[in-house]
Amino acid sequence: MMEFNKHQLALRNGNDREEIWIAYKGVIYDVTNSKLWRNGKHYEHWAGQDLTDELQDAPHDTKVFEKLQVVGRLVIGS
Repeated sequence: MMEFNKHQLALRNGNDREEIWIAYKGVIYDVTNSKLWRNGKHYEHWAGQDLTDELQDAPHDTKVFEKLQVVGRLVIGS
């Protein structure tokens, strides 16, 4: 599995590159084709970052990640 750091993830925010990625619990997901992530924003959440802490208050459970393509693993401290 490919590894990416926070800086590489941040570039996939819907503005700097075509890819739109988010991370959750150390896994990076591609949300580029999701209608819910147009322009890198989903309600009050922004792409290109680790959303683990933010999603504790989400109205959905983690099953939403099963539908997304895994890009790689988020490496902290790189």
